[in-house]
Amino acid sequence: MPNDPSLHLLGLAKKAGRLEVGEEPVGAACRARQARLVLLAADAAPNSRRRAAHFGEAGNVLWLETPFSKAQLGFILGRSSCAMLALTDAGFAAAVVEKLASRDPDKYGPAARQLRDKANRVLLRQKEQRQHEKNLRQGGRKPWAPPPPPKEEAPPPQRGKPGPHKARRRPKDGPAAQAESQRSPNHGPGGRRLTGKFRKP
Repeated sequence: MPNDPSLHLLGLAKKAGRLEVGEEPVGAACRARQARLVLLAADAAPNSRRRAAHFGEAGNVLWLETPFSKAQLGFILGRSSCAMLALTDAGFAAAVVEKLASRDPDKYGPAARQLRDKANRVLLRQKEQRQHEKNLRQGGRKPWAPPPPPKEEAPPPQRGKPGPHKARRRPKDGPAAQAESQRSPNHGPGGRRLTGKFRKP
């Protein structure tokens, strides 16, 4: 019996801090609306049963009687005995009742389906909350997108028709041309004499 999967899950929930043991902690968790499932030992006293029903009504939480005795529950939780406990995690609560339903489907089957639906809703809300917090941290930035492909280079514009070339200057004819050709190389335009650095060798 200590190797039962349901008891093993209860031990894991205790290590994870998702389990309240004893009437007073269970009552406080139910009043704070933190309990997801209240479990009762099979040999619990009638007074404990009334308290479990009252806690379930106050916290709007399901309570079930387990097939385990107070000694068996206490052994897996490191105590001498345990008559009442509460799971504060929806996933653990659904998993424990599903293990119990595999042993007794008629007794625990409807409760297992109900808790599984609640666990799925809780997980969905947690996922939405994490996504909302992530969006706040990122400041509403748009998701990364690859850069657009480079545009094809346009062909160079065609040059227009070349303009008309300037006509070459025709040499002068007549006496003026002869006088310019006979002019001394040391004379500039207008017959002025070049001196200094402007003088041609």
